[in-house]
Amino acid sequence: MSPSPLVQGTVRAKAQLSPAPAKRHGILYKVSRDGQAAYLFGTIHVGAASFYPLAPEVSDALGASSALVLELDTNAELAYAHAVLAHGSYSSGGQIQNFIAPATLALLTQALHTLGITVASVQHLKPWLIANILMGLELQRSGYERTQGNEAVLLVLAQAQGKRVTELESADYQLALFDTLSAAQAERYLLESLRDLSDGSSLRKARATINAWVSGDTAALEALVPDAVGGNSMMSEFTRRVLLGQRNPEMASGIERILQGGKTAFVGVGLLHLLGDDGLPQLLSQRGYRVERVF
Repeated sequence: MSPSPLVQGTVRAKAQLSPAPAKRHGILYKVSRDGQAAYLFGTIHVGAASFYPLAPEVSDALGASSALVLELDTNAELAYAHAVLAHGSYSSGGQIQNFIAPATLALLTQALHTLGITVASVQHLKPWLIANILMGLELQRSGYERTQGNEAVLLVLAQAQGKRVTELESADYQLALFDTLSAAQAERYLLESLRDLSDGSSLRKARATINAWVSGDTAALEALVPDAVGGNSMMSEFTRRVLLGQRNPEMASGIERILQGGKTAFVGVGLLHLLGDDGLPQLLSQRGYRVERVF
């Protein structure tokens, strides 16, 4: 994942697989020990039709697996809606204008107006959720769709093959992480997001992640982590401490439980979780698993 937003859209997968020759996009690992194995694939949550079909190694790995395991089932719309109500919305009729400074509200109003959205239509949502929604809309305006994200495509393939689909996490868990931000931190997160959207740096970082996934270039991939967690911004600190620092060990434990279950699984998680010294391949290797990079 990037620490691109964890918040998933509520659209259903409608991915169209291109007939073009498959290319080796992203990273694929095989994790094994004592005769048990799982495949670990780094995903991006948005995409374009030109990214498909997936590499034959990915298709083969999915075909050899009994289940598809995603960090989040993006088709689970009801679960996402419940999580928004529980963690991303103000209770008792609260409104965002009562929780952020007038100057922040003015910037938000301007950003929303550019997209044809009124403050009234989102005033019940918390600042961090609005920020994530705005970043998602910016990607959509740039031609990247959640319906063409890796999760959407993998779900289509898994369902066509009659495979079981499970989650490493849940929408409730993911949104609850953001809900740990204090009111001041949430406003800072929104302000930084508005700034990054305004100066183009948000789109630059997102494109860097997408382009690195498309190219599979090792240097480009490894540059993503310091770009995401460097600096002292609220977003960088939250990504470093929570979105990667907290979640990676928990994901590693979840994958370990899958391996101990005795059946081969195909595990797709956000690309950033597979990178760096604290990425899932390193953590699983430290736990005694053989981790081989397929491509």
